Amino acid sequence: MRKVFWSLTFACIALVVHSQSTKPNVIIIYADDLGYGDVSCYGAKKVATPNIDRLAKKGIRFTNAHTTAATCTPSRYSLLTGEYAWRKPGTGVATGDAAALILPGRSTLPLVFKQAGYQTGVVGKWHLGLGPQGGPDWNGEVKPSPLDIGFDESFIMAATGDRVPCVYVDNRRVVNLDPNDPIKVSFKEPIGNEPTGRANPELLKMKHSHGHDFTIINGIGRIGYMTGGKSARWKDEDMADIFTQKAVSFIENHAKQPFFLYFATQDIHVPRVPHERFAGKSGMGPRGDVILQLDWAVGKVLETLDRLGLSQNTMIVFSSDNGPVVDDGYQDQAVELLNGHTPAGPLRGGKYSAFDAGTRVPFIVSWPQKIKAGVSSALVSQIDLLASFASLTGQTFDAATAPDTRNYLPALLGKDKKGRDHVIEHAGTFSVIQGDWKYIAPSKGAKMSVETNTELGNDPKPQLYDLKRDLGEKNNLAETNPAKLKELEELLKSVKELKK
Repeated sequence: MRKVFWSLTFACIALVVHSQSTKPNVIIIYADDLGYGDVSCYGAKKVATPNIDRLAKKGIRFTNAHTTAATCTPSRYSLLTGEYAWRKPGTGVATGDAAALILPGRSTLPLVFKQAGYQTGVVGKWHLGLGPQGGPDWNGEVKPSPLDIGFDESFIMAATGDRVPCVYVDNRRVVNLDPNDPIKVSFKEPIGNEPTGRANPELLKMKHSHGHDFTIINGIGRIGYMTGGKSARWKDEDMADIFTQKAVSFIENHAKQPFFLYFATQDIHVPRVPHERFAGKSGMGPRGDVILQLDWAVGKVLETLDRLGLSQNTMIVFSSDNGPVVDDGYQDQAVELLNGHTPAGPLRGGKYSAFDAGTRVPFIVSWPQKIKAGVSSALVSQIDLLASFASLTGQTFDAATAPDTRNYLPALLGKDKKGRDHVIEHAGTFSVIQGDWKYIAPSKGAKMSVETNTELGNDPKPQLYDLKRDLGEKNNLAETNPAKLKELEELLKSVKELKK
């Protein structure tokens, strides 16, 4: 009897260990401003991205995947919360001193993994606000922070590379801050006597083309004013190395337990200041160079997984927060040195745009142990990652706080070739894609961004495009297809009126 008891005991232990060992690690690598045509596996010819291509070769490359917005803060908000950002006031592009937009007490993507027993971490660009109303205390504890919404570990920049404060925040503290040199930040009026790009252009190593002419940090004018914190300020050239090393260390430290890592890179957002290893290597100026740098960072993650024997059972999602922009405020020759490269590929528009280049992005899912490599035209949205990963890990979430996310795990795994019935996108005005059709709601906004030379997709008349025959959205069929137009108008209305 004792022998049978111990045999059953060991069998149960073995079953538990097997269950734990087969729970996949999950990494989201979230690029910044990377366009549909910016990587070679999506058709780029002028720049090579072998590590991103490697992900695509062993995973699924999606051709019809979308962010929820054409700018960064709302896309990131939707990805992490499962709620369209336009439902929450104040989720436009956040300033560097914005209060936390995602507050404790709601469902979030990291909480789903935490509930499932995962170690959770975020590294890189946050841009979702920090601290209470009025903004964070940069000289004390930064709270609320990612640690309060499901992440166990956090090493981030508060907003973007072109916004102050230009410091890293490790969990709740600014890194290397000298208490005798406190940080002060303002996005309303000048503070201190730091030189600015506007008044002291002779001090700039990268000049601005529009905006970006306030406090100079590391020879670059920024958005906003900052004084103090000199020992804590980052050096842009080292940012990719620092973030990538933090991501690698997180993987190494948690190699023996299931983990979720949200690795949000700064590349290829402005200011584009590549490390000297990549400077001048692309032949396309700094924008091309930081694409190479981004690809290197992806490669370092893959090398780490290989070295630790984790590659087979790690699910990687690679994507971008919105579409591409070339001149986004600095004179970095991005336009002059394109050399025939088309960041948006066959799509129209770009970052900030209601046309599809604003929100249709590279999207690759790799999980060698479970996913068969291939290409999928399934309609997918980043907003569904929360519900899909809840399904993967056997967790529940609060649909009242995450009302828009749906479980499309079969599509992410390549088992469902259709995906969503529709996706909603936002870029000042709303868009809906359903099947082959796209509807853009009427808008009185400008048709062009003169500063970025981007078609914004705004028009006082409704727009309707057949994406199967007209992926570049050139032929507006609204007048000749009134029934389809009305159908999509009603669909958009029903989604916008959804009550929590």
